[in-house]
Amino acid sequence: MATSSGQQHVRPWRYLTAFAGIVVVLYALVFLTGGGNLTPKLGIDLQGGTRVTLTARTTDGQPPPRDQLIQAQDIIEQRVNGLGVSGAEVQLDGSNIVITVPGDAGEQARSLGQTAQLRFREVLQGPVPANQAAGQQPAPGQDAQSGQAPASQAPASPAPAQPQGMGEQSRPVAPVAQVAPLQDPPPTPAPSPTPSPSGLAPDDPRVAAEVTKLRETRQSTDQATQLQALLSLNCGAPDPLQGYDDPTKPLVACSEDGQTKYLLGPSFLEGTEIASAQAQQNQQGVGWVVGLTFKPQGADTWGRYTTENVGKNVAFVLDGDVVSAPTINQPIFGQTQISGQFNQDRAQQLAQVLRYGSLPLSFDSGNAQTVSASLGLASLEAGLIAGAVGLVLVFAYCLFYYRLLGILTMLSLALSGLVVYAVLILLGRWIGFTLDLAGVAGFIIAIGITADSFVIFFERLKDEMRDGRTFRSAVPRSWERARRTILTADAVSFLAAAVLYILAVGEVRGFAFTLGMSTVLDLVVVFLVTFPLVVLISRSKSLGRPGLSGLAAVDRIGSRHRREKPAVGRRAATTGKGAGA
Repeated sequence: MATSSGQQHVRPWRYLTAFAGIVVVLYALVFLTGGGNLTPKLGIDLQGGTRVTLTARTTDGQPPPRDQLIQAQDIIEQRVNGLGVSGAEVQLDGSNIVITVPGDAGEQARSLGQTAQLRFREVLQGPVPANQAAGQQPAPGQDAQSGQAPASQAPASPAPAQPQGMGEQSRPVAPVAQVAPLQDPPPTPAPSPTPSPSGLAPDDPRVAAEVTKLRETRQSTDQATQLQALLSLNCGAPDPLQGYDDPTKPLVACSEDGQTKYLLGPSFLEGTEIASAQAQQNQQGVGWVVGLTFKPQGADTWGRYTTENVGKNVAFVLDGDVVSAPTINQPIFGQTQISGQFNQDRAQQLAQVLRYGSLPLSFDSGNAQTVSASLGLASLEAGLIAGAVGLVLVFAYCLFYYRLLGILTMLSLALSGLVVYAVLILLGRWIGFTLDLAGVAGFIIAIGITADSFVIFFERLKDEMRDGRTFRSAVPRSWERARRTILTADAVSFLAAAVLYILAVGEVRGFAFTLGMSTVLDLVVVFLVTFPLVVLISRSKSLGRPGLSGLAAVDRIGSRHRREKPAVGRRAATTGKGAGA
């Protein structure tokens, strides 16, 4: 029988080379990135983790409303999901929110509970060194920062402009490029505010009284009170006002690093007008920034404000702390950058909390506590044993029915496992993916999905050989028909996993993620490994014998079909001659 034309055009080594290239790239990333860690991240149920309890506090000291706690829990869960499939748990415990993350990422858990109330305020005075106290007022005509003549009286080199129209931060002490000098102190200063008490519980009535008192001083509209509050503010003390400042009034606040303090005007734009926030590397190549995109109304407000206040400083105030206070160089109607002393992790954390919204409550985070694995390595070992038993059964089945093709099936599964392991390590580094028992179950189920693809291909190969084709000519024809079935089946499995991932929460999402990922990798292995190897076997005289591949029975049936077809053809020709006579 003539060889199929499709067989002649198949170049199996191209497929195998492509797969080898994928494996090389994956393991190059594994070994060249990540600091030598060559194991996947494990979930809470397998390795334990870090637990942080966030205690809600209110201005009146009363328990927070239940609906606000539920809203805060939802926002924190969105922040967790924004990090990827990290395996973190967010639970309500009375008036507390308990966040548990795998490993020792206590700082990450605390950042998830950040209030993230971003407000934009005009810088009225400052920066003032954090250690400058009352009685150290600058003399008339001197800058509050250095005691020298005001910057406006001396020529200064212009600060390099950012594309967004914000002046670059040029002073290492405070995040501001141009400083407005303090006004001369009034003759009768107001009494200094009482320092914030330390060690008080969030629901202590004295905290509510402290907040009220600080609002009367640090948010006063009286100039004398403002100046005294600015000079007497202690940036190193706990701040009960944090997260409870009144946006309609001025604010005396510290910088986020606690080195400087400012007098700020009322908020003219709220962080709720932010449409998106992304961490970006500074276009000048040094440090990181957070790029903001506003909603239409917020963009109009921001553009109008920057147009009317070119040359002035504007403060980005996050939870009562000044993140940065750059100078407006030009009107800004597009994307805006928050610049500060950010590294990559800090910029990504800030972008995350801004992107998913501010919490309706302020929280005090307790100490991070290490929790032991809820199920332990014994459960992981049990899951791995279950997977090994499944592999042995699949191998026995394939070896019994397909012989050499069964060995090919196990080789494909082993190569699939090689790819899965590398992908798990990389996903753990890139998106914080953690492998838990639910994920292990997803991989075990995926073994059956991969084996089904092999069975579909091999059974279709048998059908073609029963119809009279040889092993070599049956491979491309059977693959052409089997691959449509394989694609359809895997598409259904992937859609089911995707729907489950979207609708589910917690560990079920991990199961859906691993199931979907394994389905995609199944296609990669079947198309780039299994099919080309079968083609190579069919072209080999020694390995292509039907008996060696478990195809002897169907080959005998096919041989009878091949012998009968010429006989039928001869009888038809004879009948035709007689009819013609």
